[in-house]
Amino acid sequence: MDRKTATGALAALGQETRLDVFRLLVKAGPSGVAAGEIADRLGAVQNTTSAHLKILVHAGLIRSERDGRTIRYRADMTGFRDLLAFLMEDCCNGSPELCRPVINAVACDC
Repeated sequence: MDRKTATGALAALGQETRLDVFRLLVKAGPSGVAAGEIADRLGAVQNTTSAHLKILVHAGLIRSERDGRTIRYRADMTGFRDLLAFLMEDCCNGSPELCRPVINAVACDC
């Protein structure tokens, strides 16, 4: 991941509703959550939620999949892991292996 991509991902998570959406999708796991249900669970307006979802997709933190007439969203754990790896690239005074458990902890088949 490069600096521009990381900055975009961090900016996307730097807004309360988008952070709540991301955390909701991480919690939901591989089954994801339908767009309308995300808005309902967060008590948000659907068109505003749609704009937030678009930003998170563009940032590489979530992905969408059409399921009939519904769009389901899932956390993109690869994108999130890449962000963490970028942030921790030079951690621990040049010993990044010390941070490897954090990266491994977010590795899943989501």
